[in-house]
Amino acid sequence: MVVIGGGIGGATFAKYLRFAHADVKITVIEPNDHYITCLRTNDVMVNLHTLDELTFSYDTLRNQYGIGFVFDSATAVDFDRKLVRTAKGDEIKYDKLVMSPGIDFRYEDYEGHSAELANTQLPHAYKAGPQTLMLRDQFQSMKQGGVFVMSAPAGNFRCPPGPYERVSLFAEWMQKHNPTGKIIILDPKNSHSKYTPFQTAWQRLYGYGTDNSLIDWVSLDKGGRVTGIDVDNKTLFSDGGPVKYDACNIIPNQRAGKIAQTLGLTDNSGWCPINRHTFESTIQPDVYVLGDSSIADEMPKSGNAANTQAKVCARAIAAELRGEPQPGAIFANVCYSLVGSNYGISISAIYEVVDNKIVAKGESSGVSPITDLPGQPILEATYQKNWHRAFVKDVFG
Repeated sequence: MVVIGGGIGGATFAKYLRFAHADVKITVIEPNDHYITCLRTNDVMVNLHTLDELTFSYDTLRNQYGIGFVFDSATAVDFDRKLVRTAKGDEIKYDKLVMSPGIDFRYEDYEGHSAELANTQLPHAYKAGPQTLMLRDQFQSMKQGGVFVMSAPAGNFRCPPGPYERVSLFAEWMQKHNPTGKIIILDPKNSHSKYTPFQTAWQRLYGYGTDNSLIDWVSLDKGGRVTGIDVDNKTLFSDGGPVKYDACNIIPNQRAGKIAQTLGLTDNSGWCPINRHTFESTIQPDVYVLGDSSIADEMPKSGNAANTQAKVCARAIAAELRGEPQPGAIFANVCYSLVGSNYGISISAIYEVVDNKIVAKGESSGVSPITDLPGQPILEATYQKNWHRAFVKDVFG
């Protein structure tokens, strides 16, 4: 068994396949000998956490569960010979290949943008690491009264509430350190994840909807789609006209990870079609695609979604290896967002497969209710912090 990608989906799959089948040889191919979770990186940019606190090793998976790791990049797959090739020239055989390749960015959707620009001047900070710290430094060093502009992505993208949590925490930071500053969200959508709880919280915390609001949200209908960037003149071009900024965060539109594209595992949508019961690719047999790169219908592209998909996939493969009937596929997702350091909101659902689509089960789906109870958002913020500790232990511990 070979796994490409040691992130949330790949690491969870390897661990839970070991639980489901003690005798399978499992090899994970991953470029880095540690993993930084994207979860809570927004906290890092406002000094609530450090990247070190979000960095996890694979030692327990190797030493306690007997999972092998090859710290290298997978560059090619020979599907006929069932062989993975790596950048260092290794060739690794597989019977089943599981991929959790994450996301890639559509820089070409923005005139003047590029991967090089993102890595040097205009960080998206939507993969944890150096760009997280670059955006933190750019935002925190912004002049007094300056304007921070964020461009949210369109279509399907990783962590749907992530952009709105980011600007929320930035607004809280600005209240203390740059109270005359302004945040503008340019959005190619007319709504967004947790729309009502976010907007209610912005009203309560940041004066949203008033002349003194720290946050302005510009929707698609109001010209919020960004079409280009002029870095030299610190200007974004949108359907509503040019917007000047002092610090800027374009979170680009997204598609499946590059290796999934290279291997021809994507369809015209840019994502990977899969069997919803097992996450086996519908393009290549004995290849499975988990997490952000997969087409999972109503399930969001979140770390928790990748975790539960990996567990379903591990059970399905273990059953096939034993010649047993396939177990039923039930998925779950919960996502907490901080709108302030002590103000949390959440969304959750249980999912099942109906007519070959993954859909929310019954009335299981819901977002934080809007109440006047002052303790509710405080409790949700506490739940978020405790959930993260339990979640990373489930994956890497």
